[in-house]
Amino acid sequence: MKFVENKKSKACFLDRDGVLIEEVNYLSSPEQVKVFPEAIRALILLKKNNYKIIVVTNQGGVARGFFTENVIPLVHEEIDRQLEKYELRVDHYYYCPHHPAGSVKEYSIKCECRKPMPGMILQAVQDYNIDLNSSFLVGDKKTDLLAAKNAGCPGLLVETGHGKEHKKESLVNGFLAFSNIEQAVVSFLNSGDVENY
Repeated sequence: MKFVENKKSKACFLDRDGVLIEEVNYLSSPEQVKVFPEAIRALILLKKNNYKIIVVTNQGGVARGFFTENVIPLVHEEIDRQLEKYELRVDHYYYCPHHPAGSVKEYSIKCECRKPMPGMILQAVQDYNIDLNSSFLVGDKKTDLLAAKNAGCPGLLVETGHGKEHKKESLVNGFLAFSNIEQAVVSFLNSGDVENY
């Protein structure tokens, strides 16, 4: 019997709010979802280059009582609906509803999934057989970049969302910053060498 080694996947991990969709502080309704036009172009490039598109998003608004957990899948369905017209899709959404300083007891915990912890990324690696050496993350906060670093893959900052607030500190810590998701993805794909990041 011949054994075939499973080929590992490469992935682009994306923060959701402020990177893939417009930032709305504690977004709580599908009606608030607006996918960035540059995100559409970035996702087209990622698909052409055979990257899995994995969303990893902190949703501490659940723990803080701003909205319930059942809203999150509805928001993701709306993102999918907006992407569908471009024949695009997110391969998987991972989210963390926890916050150690929350007001909803069951969610007010310190966990391994809330960025900067790498739990969501590592779960995706396991679920999709992802090679972190050829993967990268795009985020708009220091916590996103640290989650990537803690998982063992490059993290790129975008200036959309909260990115401008985190740019100076991120640059000091050796992370690269880009105007938006499209610029970040183009730069990474054109580098051809993960070591550059």
